[in-house]
Amino acid sequence: MDKELIIDSTGEEVDIAILQDRKLVELHREKLGNDFNVGDIYLGTIKKTMPGLNAAFVEIGHTKDAFLHYTDCGPKLSSITKYTSGVTKKHINTSKLDNFKIPQDIDKRGSIEQVLKKGDPILVQVLKEPISTKGPRLSCEVTIPGRYVVISPFKNIIAVSKKIPSEKERSRLKTLVESIKPKNFGVIVRTAAEGKKVIDIHEDIMALTAKWDQIFEQLKDARRYQLLLKELDKTETILRDILNDSFNRIVVNDKKTYNSLKDYLGTIAKDQVKLLNQYNGKRPIFESFGITKQIKSSFGKSLTMKSGAYLIIEHTEAMHVIDVNSGPKMKNLDQESAALSVNLESADEIARQMKLRDLGGIIIIDFIDMRNPENKSKLVKAFRKAMSTDRAQHTILPLTKFGLMQITRQRTRPELNIKTAEVCPSCKGTGSVTPSLLVTDDIERSLDMVYSSRPKSKVTMMVHPYVKSHVTAGFPSLRMRWYMRYNKWITVKDDPNLALNNYRFYDHNNDEIRLD
Repeated sequence: MDKELIIDSTGEEVDIAILQDRKLVELHREKLGNDFNVGDIYLGTIKKTMPGLNAAFVEIGHTKDAFLHYTDCGPKLSSITKYTSGVTKKHINTSKLDNFKIPQDIDKRGSIEQVLKKGDPILVQVLKEPISTKGPRLSCEVTIPGRYVVISPFKNIIAVSKKIPSEKERSRLKTLVESIKPKNFGVIVRTAAEGKKVIDIHEDIMALTAKWDQIFEQLKDARRYQLLLKELDKTETILRDILNDSFNRIVVNDKKTYNSLKDYLGTIAKDQVKLLNQYNGKRPIFESFGITKQIKSSFGKSLTMKSGAYLIIEHTEAMHVIDVNSGPKMKNLDQESAALSVNLESADEIARQMKLRDLGGIIIIDFIDMRNPENKSKLVKAFRKAMSTDRAQHTILPLTKFGLMQITRQRTRPELNIKTAEVCPSCKGTGSVTPSLLVTDDIERSLDMVYSSRPKSKVTMMVHPYVKSHVTAGFPSLRMRWYMRYNKWITVKDDPNLALNNYRFYDHNNDEIRLD
């Protein structure tokens, strides 16, 4: 599998695209200078407690107070508050936890007023970025992630990623970590640690404990609220979390970003610095790699797939709703087979869409009804397999009797919403149409349908003059490619009265071939 990371860096934001076999599977957008990122660690101050919500509002410097629910405090809250208070009052003079006495865990069913009160200093980590009118959501279960492991203070557990399949390897890693981990620190071994030597993991743990030392030093002289440890920027976070041997190359268009990533790769994966390339082409980097076209075809309310089936994606305040439709251009199959074919194709595309748009919360999918229980089971298995590469936590429920699938997916940052409609050239900006960039793709899907139903037809196509120029220009032209594909020469005529995205097909009798 060809896997590439393409980075488009401008003065104000960075767009990061992940391609698999040249197909866009993930898109991330980060505004430079973003104040609050998931993973940032702060010293906060309890502003007020809300017994009715069993939560507290915490001041960390955002215009809206951050939200801390009791369930996000974690069982080790007493340790967090004891340590924070001890360091800020100079009672604790070392970052090491070897001699720190860990208090008893808090009650899982307790109330916020039992453990926190107004004015308390508290060590917190951003769990979710500010979304809409809401402030950041916080957690007291502090974790510091590295390349191979994640450390968590005040815990003594060792956990190994379930994505490492070999029980022997999991046991080896657990034994290895037990021998080198610092006292009173929990360690989670990441998938990237599979097959790594003790020196690699030991260096990673030392780098993470150095970050804990940095938190301690800042905490000693901290004010009422203060950023103690900033998470890596989005680009470096993605490299840390997903970079593995399956990547073929990393391409970035900005010299400063290139140098920064080169230094970062040199610290976490020296053998993969060779994958990094600087783009110097004249065309925009996303356009050169075909990403711009894929973005325009992948975002928006309606999304057409290769078979001609399409998805309608709607968003409400409470949930996301996705409707699966077979469309008029499907091949002739019996109803059950057609439904299964469309549903399986949709499962892959919906899984991709959820990662692309970073859809979170409740998602309801209305698949095409199927009567055969085996087909329903195939769909659920196929969808779970498609979602297996999604790094966000998610839960997938079986199909209901109405053919609906219910999903919850972790939301940590606002949904990525990109407008794909273009200003209509015919009405000078008073309306909009679907992207003109995709008109030839739609024509090809229509030709597939025409020649599957009328294999011997002599076809004439009527299009806007601009589209005719695009289809017939160059060598080989798009029309020549169609000739090689269908073994039929298509006559192309222009009609200035047609809209840019409209086209019509006619047979040898000059009768219009209708597609619906």
